[in-house]
Amino acid sequence: MATDVRLWLRGEVDVLRHHLRHLIAIAADRADKEVDILMPGYTHLQPAQPVRWSHWLLSHAWAWQRDAARLADVRARMDVMPLGSGALAGHAFKLDRAALAADLRFSGGACPNSMDAVSDRDFMVETLAAAALLGVHLSRWAEDLIIYSSAEFGYVTLSDAYSTGSSLMPQKKNPDALELLRGKAGRLVGAHTTLLVTLKGTPSTYNKDFQEDKEPLFDAVDTLRGTLPIAQGVLSTLTPRPDRMRARLVPEMLATDLADYLVRKGVPFRETHHVAGAAVRLAEETRRPLLALTPAELRTLHPSFGDDVTAVWSFENSVEARDATGGTSKRAVLEQVARLREWLASTEVPQQLA
Repeated sequence: MATDVRLWLRGEVDVLRHHLRHLIAIAADRADKEVDILMPGYTHLQPAQPVRWSHWLLSHAWAWQRDAARLADVRARMDVMPLGSGALAGHAFKLDRAALAADLRFSGGACPNSMDAVSDRDFMVETLAAAALLGVHLSRWAEDLIIYSSAEFGYVTLSDAYSTGSSLMPQKKNPDALELLRGKAGRLVGAHTTLLVTLKGTPSTYNKDFQEDKEPLFDAVDTLRGTLPIAQGVLSTLTPRPDRMRARLVPEMLATDLADYLVRKGVPFRETHHVAGAAVRLAEETRRPLLALTPAELRTLHPSFGDDVTAVWSFENSVEARDATGGTSKRAVLEQVARLREWLASTEVPQQLA
């Protein structure tokens, strides 16, 4: 059974990695095509700075890329053969375990210690840990889209195939698929916890408790087999609404750019941060948007403000100014797309269809 589980699981991990790669490819393709859409970026769920819609898409794609890499790491460690370990002390026959491992395509050869071989469930724990974290990443992505698709935000419209009308209120369109993705994360976290708790008090070698190891493993794999294609469908069919995103961009989101302007004039950021805050307060006290402050008014806050400060009041300039690797400029975002596509091309996964 220990050998059978490893044989089965390495194939299942390949299937999950294949689904993840497809999800990442969808995100990269959309990020490429929709790179010119701007939206508010949030911290603490409060409007913070303008970003590209594509930058948000890729923020989740990179998390999924790490999930796929973790699954690849787990697969490599599970690809060791326990067969021939007996109950705990190995076997008394002249069976070449190395040759048998090669025949069964275990790239890591045979387990080097028979006692460890029969009790090792690390590969299951690691798989469930990777599954739990993947579930959390899908849940956080789903939560973003649940918020963005709400009437209050309206940044995206979900396909009818992945949302439903209310049974009572016909005007509603509920993000059911995303809510179920969010809910499945708890199940995956629970599977990981279940196996760890099962293992924690067991003495060396085999114990009957270990028969409880497969139920959470099978359930987690089945859960991800179901959720990943749904995530692909949601992402490939949703429609962004650039007009709604643009409408929620407000000048106050450029307060950091105002501080950056002074930094370029040689003023330390610890000082410019306070000056920008004072500008925000001045705008609030005079009941005007931040961009309505004149250069003369800004000079009352700091003498380094010139007439060219008006160039700060541009959302496009703001995102383009962040041109470093990992930033929001068009070049930097498209660089991310290229890097993800290079990773996809260099990490082919055998397609094992279920």
